[in-house]
Amino acid sequence: MNQNTKLALILFGASIFGSATTLFATRAMSHTDNFSDTCVATQHDKSIVRTAARVPSVETDFTVAAEKTINAVVSVKTFVTPRMQQRSNDFFIDPFEFFFGPGNGQQRRQQQPQQQQQDSKPQQLGLGSGVIITTDGYIVTNNHVIDGAEKVEVTLNDNSTYNAKIIGTDATSDLALLKIEAENLSPIVFGDSDGIKVGEWVLAVGNPFGFTSTVTAGIVSAKARSISQATHGRSMGIESFIQTDAAVNPGNSGGALVNTNGELVGINTAIYSQTGNYAGYSFAIPSVLVKKIVDDIKQYGTVQRAVLGIQFTELTAEMAEEHNITATREGIYVAKVTDRGAAMEAGLKEGDVIIKINGNDVKNNGQMMEQMNKLRPGDVATFTYIRDNKTRTAKVTLKNNQGTTGLTKASDVLDLGCTFKKLSAAKKRDLGISNGVEVVGLRAGKFKEAGIKEGFVIVDINNAPVNSQEEIENIYNAIMKSTDSDKVMFITGIYPTGAKRYYAVDLAD
Repeated sequence: MNQNTKLALILFGASIFGSATTLFATRAMSHTDNFSDTCVATQHDKSIVRTAARVPSVETDFTVAAEKTINAVVSVKTFVTPRMQQRSNDFFIDPFEFFFGPGNGQQRRQQQPQQQQQDSKPQQLGLGSGVIITTDGYIVTNNHVIDGAEKVEVTLNDNSTYNAKIIGTDATSDLALLKIEAENLSPIVFGDSDGIKVGEWVLAVGNPFGFTSTVTAGIVSAKARSISQATHGRSMGIESFIQTDAAVNPGNSGGALVNTNGELVGINTAIYSQTGNYAGYSFAIPSVLVKKIVDDIKQYGTVQRAVLGIQFTELTAEMAEEHNITATREGIYVAKVTDRGAAMEAGLKEGDVIIKINGNDVKNNGQMMEQMNKLRPGDVATFTYIRDNKTRTAKVTLKNNQGTTGLTKASDVLDLGCTFKKLSAAKKRDLGISNGVEVVGLRAGKFKEAGIKEGFVIVDINNAPVNSQEEIENIYNAIMKSTDSDKVMFITGIYPTGAKRYYAVDLAD
């Protein structure tokens, strides 16, 4: 055999071997399509060798979760009757302004057609979403979706429509509870928002821009997220959101954030955007807080909030160095302890660093607020804290904002114990006032306890002039919804004799 023939045979054999190797590798790969490569390190002699191992890939089929959720998410429409006296340049509040768009959530001017101003029929105010939580028609949504509405209409996924009753609202958490008269509905299953992890898949289900039953997917980007910095210092109440990158737009407010099992882990509430539409980040109220707040509204008529009685801030590296704190670099630094508060009675002091509540980490303000919002007045909670670089624990019996351990009751303007009569122009002239409302029908209540007598004319409350019962009710509701511990009406007025009087009406229980 000559040299050329030998060379040809060698090349032929090499080509067959190469083809066989390629075929084998292709077939092997066809049996591992559902696997992904993970590098692992092994010790060989004195060198580190990284080799690829095969592990199952992550399941990303969301159809089951979507099917479980769609029928539990509803469309919520709100309506209001335009007032004849409104001018076309009055402020109208769009609930979607909560999504930080133009003006960072400020009220915006919206021109209203003149014909609409004269129409006494309710006009649509806004559109959002809600989540069915019981078979007999209880629905949770955002407070900003239904705030100011005279009529609320709920449309189910099968297009059946119901008028909804507002059972209760909580502006602090931005949640509201509705009820429709229906049976055998498909309620959502509550999941454990505490158990979700950063990087976990979630779905947002709602009605963006009025497109019903819309499902978008994303991952959990962060937990216990405080967004007051992004809102230019405006507190959003709970300050403990689940941050995701699931697409959420105006209309998604009040809709469901669910895990891959179709379980509720949050109520979609806000996005961060410079335009008012989705720009990459959305925020949801954790389901653990939603359940507690809804249960409070159903059982007590108002949300029960526990008060620790401290002023606090997040511990920073600079603060730790300044105060010689070496045992931890994360936690809640106690800046001040309130007199006669729960913390003082339990022995907490200024300079302590709280690191856990009931065994749950509190590394930042968001986690602190999240843990406190789970508790009610009278609850006994275990606080783990650092003092003199040593770990300590304390049992704390929490109080309400009035400094007692009792549960608070739902407030009502009827608690004032009177009604209010609009003054005629002639009576205003006689008394020398430009505005005022007369107290009539006085009975047992807050006004009588404060010393107010029948016929007293209220000129202003907390420096705000009043001319109608509606204005007084609005002031009362604003005071009761505030987070201030002191809930007081400071009233200026005049009696028919001309005697001017001042009263402080304590609205606390």
